Amino acid sequence: MSRPFDRFILLADMRTGSNFLEANLNALPGVTCHGEAFNPVFIARKDHESYLGITLEARTRDPHALLRAMEAATEGLAGFRFFHDHDPRILDTALADPRCAKIVLTRNPLESYVSLQIARATGQWKLGDARRRREARARFDGAEFEDHVTRLQAFQLQIHRALQTSGQTAFWIDYEDIGELSVIQGLAAFLGVPAPEALDDSVKKQNPESLDSLIENPEDLSEGLARLDRFNLSRTPNFEPRRGPQVPSFMAARDLPLLFMPIRSGPVDEVRHWLSEIGGGLIEGFDRRSLRAWIKEQQAPRSFTVLRHPLLRAVTAFEKRILRGPRSETRQILRKNWKLLLPDDPAEATAEELSAAFATFLRFLKGNLAGQTPLKIDPAWASQAAVIEGFSGFLPPGHLWREEDLGEALPLMAKLCGKAAPPPPLALPQLPCWLQQAHEAAVRDAYARDYAAFGFGDLIR
Repeated sequence: MSRPFDRFILLADMRTGSNFLEANLNALPGVTCHGEAFNPVFIARKDHESYLGITLEARTRDPHALLRAMEAATEGLAGFRFFHDHDPRILDTALADPRCAKIVLTRNPLESYVSLQIARATGQWKLGDARRRREARARFDGAEFEDHVTRLQAFQLQIHRALQTSGQTAFWIDYEDIGELSVIQGLAAFLGVPAPEALDDSVKKQNPESLDSLIENPEDLSEGLARLDRFNLSRTPNFEPRRGPQVPSFMAARDLPLLFMPIRSGPVDEVRHWLSEIGGGLIEGFDRRSLRAWIKEQQAPRSFTVLRHPLLRAVTAFEKRILRGPRSETRQILRKNWKLLLPDDPAEATAEELSAAFATFLRFLKGNLAGQTPLKIDPAWASQAAVIEGFSGFLPPGHLWREEDLGEALPLMAKLCGKAAPPPPLALPQLPCWLQQAHEAAVRDAYARDYAAFGFGDLIR
């Protein structure tokens, strides 16, 4: 009798119990789970830079070569764990393949969020011996938790949509169920392999206490959870727009019907300060429901966003996401996969080193925006056309301004809302001394969509 599948993918995320489920998959006869094979930082296991003869660099060029290597090295079903920030090229391949079994592991997002904070604090991501357990408590941050939920829901929606449109089904399993032998036996039946007689318990639960005892500020939970649809936290969303409009990032003037829709790596802080000054403070932390309520309460509300020249925006993203922070994960990935050359402390880099590093970043940027890298597109450098398209999935901006026009545009926005306001004290960012015309050509190549949509010219003459 032929088996129903040739391979499998375990679709999960950090702190959902995927280590435990992987151990039990590997205990099934004829099943091998090859870890986080497409994690952008390592291959299969933490700190591994090669696996089955495939290096990080080779995997970046051709991720499907690792798929072939895993299947060639496995007797039976080969599979791997896949999280929302792993190589999207592989996700597309796996979701489209009806011979690839889909196992979807979910967990209550609040539990996974708390577990993630504790793991980051202790450095302990997997526990095999309870006597070596490290203890810590998580601090709940409402905005951070909302981002966490949004990422999980977007990933689950992508899976859900792909299965619907291709007529496939998946084996859905929740964190609460992975410790039940009958459920693991059902998973074995789904995969078409013999059922186990017992569970593999080599991986232990790290935080068995109640949530209240694991959070150092439980009093902040109620307010944070009130902003979310709590009845949908651990379920696959069926109605969310497929492109996130980033509503939680929006900010409104407290005393004016004026809403700012920021684009990251633009003049966000400057506009935020101006809006707070002329508007009597800010209202932030919107969700869709509260933003609809705010719009309904206003008399002729106005909304706007601000475009920054792609070259300046690329420089800003490079400085904030690559140069700053001693542990920039993206910088480490670029070092491994794109041969980024920078001192351990980027502040010590020479102009020549910064120029070369920016050129490397732009090569990565072009591939990333084209879906040719193992990293998801960071909002800090997503094309402005795509960001505005995302806004429009919920609320199209009423006004679209360029950064260089804000001296006239912002007082006009205030006037339209019935208030006289002075020009903001804004100054365009200065081009770094190491910038070259070749950089601008590379930016134009990477952001061709923005140049075409918004008519940007060259800054370097």
